[in-house]
Amino acid sequence: MCRRLFLSIFLSLIVSVSALAQGNKIEPIGAISDASASEALKKSLDAKGWRITIGDGPYCDIWLRSGVPAGKSDAQGAVYSLGESALVGVISFSRATTDYRGQSLKPGTYTLRYAVHPADGNHLGISPIRDFLVLVPAAMDQNPEAQPKFEELMKMSPKSTGTNHSGVISLVQTDGASPAKLEQEGGHVIFVAKLKSQTGSEIPIAFVVKGIAEQ
Repeated sequence: MCRRLFLSIFLSLIVSVSALAQGNKIEPIGAISDASASEALKKSLDAKGWRITIGDGPYCDIWLRSGVPAGKSDAQGAVYSLGESALVGVISFSRATTDYRGQSLKPGTYTLRYAVHPADGNHLGISPIRDFLVLVPAAMDQNPEAQPKFEELMKMSPKSTGTNHSGVISLVQTDGASPAKLEQEGGHVIFVAKLKSQTGSEIPIAFVVKGIAEQ
């Protein structure tokens, strides 16, 4: 009896996870047209974006930068070769959601800028790596060439959450994918693709588009 009950629960969990995965999809879309994005910002992005559907409808659209500045942080635990505060892309949420810390995000368009968690002990355990993406409302972040200092970026980003804390998206280590794809791991939906650097090389990138850090 107990064995049959356990098997039934186990199979139900498999079906639930399978159904969730099947409800997620990614498809190519055209260039960004959001009025909140400046012309300079629009021109800095790839002409092709990606629409991510989670569950019953569109969840977000993503456009990656067509020439991101390369760099290399000397911070221990940082793995990405991106310039400080470099614009990585733009994400537009179709519905209300949360960032990686569980803070509320309204539907709208946000820039994604690269940063590294400071080694101050306040961010330990948030992510296995120190690299992350910072959300800034696109209407506030009009210059794609700007690379603000970390402190300035931390003052801009809280406008995305309406709190005193920055909006963050967790970066994940990856070997990259071409074309872009979705992965699911530990309840997180992960976008995987390749960035084009200003030197013409490709930089594999992956980040959590839905899901929060373990508490």
